[in-house]
Amino acid sequence: MKRISVFGLGYVGAVTAACLAEAGHRVVGVDANPAKVQTLESGRTPVLEPGLADLVAAGRNSGRLHATTDVEAAVRGSEISFVCVGTPSLPNGRLDLGSVERVCEEIGTALRSKKQFHLVVLRSTVLPGTSKSLVIPCIESSSQKQSGLDFAVCVNPEFTREGCAVADFQDPGMTVLGADDPAHMAPLRELYGEITDRVFATSLHAAEMVKYVCNCYHALKVTFANEVGVLCRHLEVDERDVMEIFLSDKKLNISTAYLKPGFAFGGSCLPKDLRALTYRAKQLDLDLPLMRAILPSNQAHLDRAVDAVLGAGSKRIGVVGLSFKPGTDDLRESPSVQLIKRLLAEGCQVQVWDQDVSVGRLVGSNRRFIDEEIPHIGALLSTDLREVINSAEVVVVGVKTPEVSTLLAAATPGRTVIDLQSIFPRSSHAVSTPAYEASPVAEYSVRSGERVVAAASPR
Repeated sequence: MKRISVFGLGYVGAVTAACLAEAGHRVVGVDANPAKVQTLESGRTPVLEPGLADLVAAGRNSGRLHATTDVEAAVRGSEISFVCVGTPSLPNGRLDLGSVERVCEEIGTALRSKKQFHLVVLRSTVLPGTSKSLVIPCIESSSQKQSGLDFAVCVNPEFTREGCAVADFQDPGMTVLGADDPAHMAPLRELYGEITDRVFATSLHAAEMVKYVCNCYHALKVTFANEVGVLCRHLEVDERDVMEIFLSDKKLNISTAYLKPGFAFGGSCLPKDLRALTYRAKQLDLDLPLMRAILPSNQAHLDRAVDAVLGAGSKRIGVVGLSFKPGTDDLRESPSVQLIKRLLAEGCQVQVWDQDVSVGRLVGSNRRFIDEEIPHIGALLSTDLREVINSAEVVVVGVKTPEVSTLLAAATPGRTVIDLQSIFPRSSHAVSTPAYEASPVAEYSVRSGERVVAAASPR
């Protein structure tokens, strides 16, 4: 059994407090609003949520759930404090972190007189970097204590939906924990070990970001389905049949396929079909902003890659991989081809290697494409991977094979390697894609601990 204080008795805080009490822990809810405190103390739920009223009543009857406005007493009587206050949008879209800052100051002030180590867990939705730029400094300043020695901050984003929040808490799809020091997660691992075995441990930054990725993806799915539905109706197609068939494919459509960050898409299908569909929508006077934005977004990603290569400050470039994806010799709308064209226009000297592309072997439309559309790039192809790597000051890696990795590892140190799967330049002679990039400036790879410097912003 753990002693827990939960700051904020809104939807997230009330559910968190009641569910943790139901799991057998002693929980005190803290809120600046006396009405919410009195409501919970009387055994009633301060928010409307299915199943919550019974949990609150049971928690009060068992004596494991209380509420107070006394911050110092709550902190003094607990080992872990969950911060569950709101972070609403300001008119310009920026987050209002006023409540987070206030609660952190209050917790810090209460920690001044506490000798025991205390864990502060941020469940409020905040942008990456908030824990380090606001939460930790705020607690340190008001407590006059040091993070990591006297207290620690972890990030534990919530993934509960209003209307089924209790069920989501008790049977979560995933539980994410973020901390600077993995040892700080131990009490939370123990806490959630009684609820789920799907616990992911990561950095503070990554834990903060996961929540936004999830919510943006959910919004993307809703918008995509709505745009498909509108277009189908205008084309006199039954959108229900279309989406039922679409959803039946668990190999590509409803799966992890295509959801790993990497380089821009290309090939003979995706760009062409997007253009055709958005053109037809335009003919129908339909405004489909999401579909219309896909190709410009893809182009912007290609621009970032060009900027990363040019930003390395060298003109001798080696490109590993030419076709639009590994395992094919199809060069149509290949983003690597577009990248090379841009580099050549900037006066770069480029050599290219692709184990699947050889001018001598190309036939049909692929041979015609390279002869008519990109003959200058065909002349840059080399069959000697070692030469392409060793003669380059910047190596752009679009295809990672054991041979490529071995040669890069053996190459002279100091050359810049740009991995198109992450588009982050680094002065190194090894290729490894970081598990995450948690900051636009610099962060550390979960896998290797290697410092990674981010690509420059598009110029």
